[in-house]
Amino acid sequence: MIVTLIIVCEVGFWVLLAAGLATRYLLRMPRTGLAILLMEPLLEIVLLVVTALDLKNGADPSWKHGLAALYIGYTVGHGHRTVTWLDGHAAHRFGDGPPPVKPPRHGAARARHEGRVWLGTVVGAAVATALLQLAVLYVGDAARTGSLESWMHTSWRITAFHGLFALSYALFPKKGPKKGSQGGSGGRPGGRRGRADRAEREEVTAR
Repeated sequence: MIVTLIIVCEVGFWVLLAAGLATRYLLRMPRTGLAILLMEPLLEIVLLVVTALDLKNGADPSWKHGLAALYIGYTVGHGHRTVTWLDGHAAHRFGDGPPPVKPPRHGAARARHEGRVWLGTVVGAAVATALLQLAVLYVGDAARTGSLESWMHTSWRITAFHGLFALSYALFPKKGPKKGSQGGSGGRPGGRRGRADRAEREEVTAR
């Protein structure tokens, strides 16, 4: 049941997102569209309540409860960024909004961007850990909560791997394209265009 509800919440997230953006920009009803978008957190609240009731009714803590905690944490950490990104594209495509700003691709700017994305993962892991710890305290039986504690470690392993990925952009920054190259044909001294210009000037001088 928990896994099914997670799938329903994920599908519901995208359905509400599409409905909210369509209402906001296609139907020109910004307040109604915003109200629909603000319903997104209700999905996570429903999942949290159902998970808590499942444990209360005597269900053994398992990977399903851990997955639910990680899903809620991910939504908290990255959901707002996803909605903002899609809202910017919808505003530009269907409204009068400016073109959305693309994330930087090179150098320190790209490293800072990846660092900010990684902070969302940190927030998600912290939320998941808090929920799992509350579940452990709620169950109150160390013999039954091993799976929940394992998911805590999993959330931080994922965060560590993502952190290494983000850090790689700072340690090995991707260089941007050069503005010009020596020996090209754009009129630089070493290019064919430059040599032709010099030959023309010399011919004029000789005349």
